[in-house]
Amino acid sequence: MLNITNIRKTIRKFHLMDEKDVLDFWLSSSKINIETRLAIQERAIKLVNDIRDDDNPALLELFLAEYGLSTDEGVALMCLAEALMRIPDSSTMDEIIEDKIAPSSWDIHRGNSDSLLVNASTWGLMLTGKVLDDQNRSGLTNNLRTMVKRLGEPVIRKAVKRAMKELGGQFVLGETIKEAIKRGAKQAEIGYTFSYDMLGEAALTAADAKKFFLAYETSINYLSNYSESSTVRDNPGISIKLSALHPRYEAGQRKRVMKELVERILSLTLLAKTANIGLNIDAEEADRLDLSLDIIEVVLSDERLAGWDGFGVVVQAYSKRAIAVIDWLYAITRKYDRKIMVRLVKGAYWDTEIKRAQVEGLSDFPVFTHKSATDCSYIFCAEKLLTMNHRIYPQFATHNANSVAMILEMADQEVNFEFQRLHGMGEALHRITSANENIRCRIYAPVGPHRDLLAYLVRRLLENGANSSFVNQIIDKSLTSEDIAADALVTVKADFGKPQQIQKAKTLFGSKRRNSRGWDLHDKNDIEKIELARTNYKDYQWKARPMIAGKISGKEIVIIKNPANHNDVIGSVTFANENDVTTAINSAKNWADCHQIERSRVLNNCANIFEKNFGQLFAVLTREAGKTSSDAIGELREAVDFLRYYSNEAEKFSNSSARGIFTCISPWNFPLAIFTGQIAAALSVGNGVLAKPAETTTICASIAVDFFYQAGVPKNVLQLLPGEGASIGASIVGHKYIDGVCFTGSTPTALSINKSMAYYSPIGAPFIAETGGLNAMIVDSTALPEQAIKDIIASSFQSAGQRCSALRVLYLQHDIATDFLAMLFGAMDELVIADPWLLSTDIGPVINATAKTKITSHIAIAKKENRLLKQLKSPLKGTFIGPAVIKINGINDVSEEIFGPVLHVAMFNPSELDQIIEDINACGFGLTFGLHTRIDDRAQKITAKLNIGNMYVNRNQIGAVVGSQPFGGESLSGTGPKAGGPNYLRRFITEKRYRGIKPDQSEPLTKEKIQSSLTKLAPTIHRKLSSKIMGGPTGESNILSHYSRGIIICLGPTLEKALLQAKIVKDNGCVPLVIVPGARNSSALSGFVKREDLSSIDGFDAVVVWSNKQDQRAIKIALANRAGPIIPLITQLDFAERCRLERHLCVDTTAAGGNAALLASSS
Repeated sequence: MLNITNIRKTIRKFHLMDEKDVLDFWLSSSKINIETRLAIQERAIKLVNDIRDDDNPALLELFLAEYGLSTDEGVALMCLAEALMRIPDSSTMDEIIEDKIAPSSWDIHRGNSDSLLVNASTWGLMLTGKVLDDQNRSGLTNNLRTMVKRLGEPVIRKAVKRAMKELGGQFVLGETIKEAIKRGAKQAEIGYTFSYDMLGEAALTAADAKKFFLAYETSINYLSNYSESSTVRDNPGISIKLSALHPRYEAGQRKRVMKELVERILSLTLLAKTANIGLNIDAEEADRLDLSLDIIEVVLSDERLAGWDGFGVVVQAYSKRAIAVIDWLYAITRKYDRKIMVRLVKGAYWDTEIKRAQVEGLSDFPVFTHKSATDCSYIFCAEKLLTMNHRIYPQFATHNANSVAMILEMADQEVNFEFQRLHGMGEALHRITSANENIRCRIYAPVGPHRDLLAYLVRRLLENGANSSFVNQIIDKSLTSEDIAADALVTVKADFGKPQQIQKAKTLFGSKRRNSRGWDLHDKNDIEKIELARTNYKDYQWKARPMIAGKISGKEIVIIKNPANHNDVIGSVTFANENDVTTAINSAKNWADCHQIERSRVLNNCANIFEKNFGQLFAVLTREAGKTSSDAIGELREAVDFLRYYSNEAEKFSNSSARGIFTCISPWNFPLAIFTGQIAAALSVGNGVLAKPAETTTICASIAVDFFYQAGVPKNVLQLLPGEGASIGASIVGHKYIDGVCFTGSTPTALSINKSMAYYSPIGAPFIAETGGLNAMIVDSTALPEQAIKDIIASSFQSAGQRCSALRVLYLQHDIATDFLAMLFGAMDELVIADPWLLSTDIGPVINATAKTKITSHIAIAKKENRLLKQLKSPLKGTFIGPAVIKINGINDVSEEIFGPVLHVAMFNPSELDQIIEDINACGFGLTFGLHTRIDDRAQKITAKLNIGNMYVNRNQIGAVVGSQPFGGESLSGTGPKAGGPNYLRRFITEKRYRGIKPDQSEPLTKEKIQSSLTKLAPTIHRKLSSKIMGGPTGESNILSHYSRGIIICLGPTLEKALLQAKIVKDNGCVPLVIVPGARNSSALSGFVKREDLSSIDGFDAVVVWSNKQDQRAIKIALANRAGPIIPLITQLDFAERCRLERHLCVDTTAAGGNAALLASSS
């Protein structure tokens, strides 16, 4: 008997194995010889010819051939078909119709199809598009079109919605099981049987799971009326999704899932047995497979299923584990003496698997990246299944003549099996096969309302709309039958010989910068490695102290406790005192004597040390900072990415000079990533660093510094000064020997540091600050609710809401608010708030009692005012806070950032969007923003108007990736440049300055006159100057753009210098106001600005001057004494870069219709 435990190990071994090695392994055990392959090819050619000669092609296949996802029109139709079934308000419906139809080139499809209906649809869409297209129209014609468009909107809306409903009907057999059986009756009469699939994806809430269970239960009971044969295979069947029956069907919730889900599956399975119909467990994403197998074994082991052969499992051939899974299923049938069905499919989540592997830093992909490799896997799986017929009844789901020919050629006469096809697909192929071979065929038929169609529709379009799909190729007259029937075992060798188009996570950012490795919390092997590595540190007590190049004199010792469990003492920290600060400053050295190549080698070595010591780092991040396992992985990866990114970027500045000594002050919410990023940036170009970590997370910082030392950083180049910010931090920012400050933390602290530096730091010392934000998200009625809710929960509550990028204010369209909030609250109920050491925990504690008190007080006020819509319960011990949702009217109701798991919700009507954008801009912060919409034009307009550093469309708004999504805000949210971006290191190198003269003060201007001139200038419009596509995972668009800063005052001090400054300002899209004696034009004032007046004048965004140090100091102090955002003083000669703001836009390009570009690369 096959050893089940060993097979499970084999399954895990194949999970991320090189795809060529996987195929070579299975090829070596295959018995398919060259004669059989030639016979298969000959049979396939005949089938292809027969299909092409058939005069009754399926409408759906003709439609897919014309409107695949490789066309803009195909994507537009897919969006419309789904979205119009859900959008409740007519104004948004009109907008999405215009957005999807008007820009598309329908006329190129006119008359191309063999179907009258497809061509008629094309004509209608083409004419609608012309009515809706406002571009390049003028005069009377345009006025007439505008009138037709206005008067005709209800007509267009009704027509398009009806057309999309018809399209949905081609994919869905019926909206109810009763309707589906009625529609399928004619096909049943000629010998087809059916397997019904309830539309809808994973359950988000307990209510969702209950709804799906009842739908499955009702359907099974109804189907029992049509179960007329004593043989299961002759009766109808049903397919169920495990994820639809449990809202937390994932590895982290294994214990709960095994208790709750097994019971539900058994209940449905026993019901199906009673009805004598087949029940198939549908295949889902790769990260659920291991858990699925556990559930399947427990269910099959139930003695009540003895003697019934209707239990089925779906196996995806694109999975590298597919054949091993079949071996396991066979072993299980032998162990429990069962007979089961196995439906073999190609696989439906391919693009999702590729993206997830890239995003999570997996060593390889769980699926084959070449279609030909999947075809080979299908062959090997089919070969194996045909030898297991005494235990397994194979169900071969395919629309591919090659696969059908292969199975027919290999199957012995006595082997029982069936073919399966999707409703509306493969009709000619299986009609011909059934007639010629007398092989039964079952139709996989989706059932449900069209509003639940999206996910199914995307998968079908992706599978069958690609150029490499058989459905597409069969209609492509440029391909011969021989081309289509090519031997996959030959094709795959040629494909493996081609350059790899799909990048693995490791090389996602090119050969020079290795991506950080990931740990998969769905993979038992990775989970076991994490547990083994961190166990030694579960009760470990660290001792941290100043790490300086000299004798330590600090005596104050602080005990550090776990915020999740105050009985868990993590260790102790000895704080530095003033003598330690003096020692550190006096002994500090820059790293300029080390060549850039060597510095980069050391930093890369440090990254490797970080990864090697993941166990200790995960443990300290969890115990000291309250990080969940997922957050700890993300933080370590970000730290490693910073080290490798800056070491690589530093090559561009190998001929530049370091500034000297930088003070780096980091926060407690990212005690490893931001701490490491600041230090790595400064060191990479040769600076020395005085690092001051947050008091609450000093142990993590001390471990990191020790790793820097192990990597080769000298102790006088990097020194650690733990202590209170008010004392130690203040001592190392405003100091004549400190050449720059890098800070991440609160806005008030940033303003305080800026003021200190204005008085005491060298004039040219840069201050790089990243602070907080009142981050908003807008969700309109076109958004896919399930995806939006997942992103809202992640953005608001992950890390207990303790991210500067976290979502604070959600704007939700009135038309969908009631159902949406119910779903959101239901999804919140599924969250686990507990000890972050546990893998099952979603949300850990807030950092300390002070934070808890402030957040709790804010929630209490809302509760008193009847604005608290929802709050979860939380553990009593530790500093936990249950996530809360509070009702507000808009962002103006939130006066400050609440740094915790609190989401504020406001409702809006589409007509109020412009005002919302104004309010978001007016709040003063500009860090992150999220938008969920399916209207591309709306996304473009909103993101273009917002003054926000990082914007995200159709995804969450946290977790910026180094080098892909440079991070940082503007206005009250930061100074720029963006961390992890191409402009960051410029602040850490010296810049040329003009040795200026004392300005002429003989013509002092009144403050009122200056303010009047500023007011007369055009309001600040941040013009886009340039854009750069950033690297990143598939399915995402990442664009970094430069915008003009705004109005810049040019103070010379001479007219000649001021005019040169004004030219540079204009050349970079900004508006200059020249103020020097002798200036004479509309954007100039003749005279002198009293420096103290700069603290109270409004309406400008920067000041540039090349005067003497005393004057520059006076200006800097005046600017620092202003209320509001930090206004930069520019003293560099080449200051073009200082005239620009950086903004990043990330769009999930798969949210509106799958990843067509990726699919094309797999061909």
